[in-house]
Amino acid sequence: MTWDEAEYLDCLQTERRGYAWVMQHHGGLTPKEAGEAALERYPYEPAEAPYRGLIFHDEAWHWAMLAIHSDRYAAEHPELVHPSPEYRALEQRAGEQEGVER
Repeated sequence: MTWDEAEYLDCLQTERRGYAWVMQHHGGLTPKEAGEAALERYPYEPAEAPYRGLIFHDEAWHWAMLAIHSDRYAAEHPELVHPSPEYRALEQRAGEQEGVER
């Protein structure tokens, strides 16, 4: 996929926000630690990077659950397979704010 820079940055910000939220609310990290974890998990990739944005093939919820519970989280914590309503509300609020900003 070819990313427009603005689209890429928007997606990067959204996924970082979601990852940090999960790491804070489910992983027990402080807001600062969660933000740092999100930056580490979702580093900026330059436009010429061959697999830029590949991490976006799964949403932040999934990557955070892997970090917290390992690759068996779906079997050991089936209640966490799908994002929580609170996580979805975070995404919705972000989308509504973007609509206001434009």
